[in-house]
Amino acid sequence: MSPSQAPTASQPDVIVIMGVAGCGKTAVGKLLAEQLGIEFFDADAFHSPENVAIMRQGIPLDDEKRGPWLDTLAGLINTAIADRRGIVLACSALKRYYRSRLGVGKPHVRLVHLDGPEDLLRERIEQRTGHFMPASLLASQCALLERPTVDEAAIIIDIAPPPETIVRGIRAALSQP
Repeated sequence: MSPSQAPTASQPDVIVIMGVAGCGKTAVGKLLAEQLGIEFFDADAFHSPENVAIMRQGIPLDDEKRGPWLDTLAGLINTAIADRRGIVLACSALKRYYRSRLGVGKPHVRLVHLDGPEDLLRERIEQRTGHFMPASLLASQCALLERPTVDEAAIIIDIAPPPETIVRGIRAALSQP
């Protein structure tokens, strides 16, 4: 399926890959989008330069700073739904309120939570290069995380396996009614 084609009835229009820093949202999201033939977006690319500078300093964003960012992402999702254009969005979406603001729970929006132990997450963050998010913010993200509830119908995936295995698991879960 090309990015311009409408998703099938069994495929959601928008797949939000959520989780704390280091869980693999970008790697898994890119691979999933590639396999589904739809566009990938990384929510990190939509942060304002001011927000990036704050996080580079090891300071967590508050809800006021996240607001315009969430609004931009919600607009991206709403446009994709209106255009019947499938996308994968990698976004921390740590609080239920954030996920609700993004449209999780609406028809055509599916949530995938990449979940794993904090020590593995920290190890991954410390090994990556070129990202603004320091390992020092992991604890604040873990503390902020509100795990998806049953009514959010999230697909919960363990981050320990390689991305290819994770994507197979996501695709299998997406194909379930």
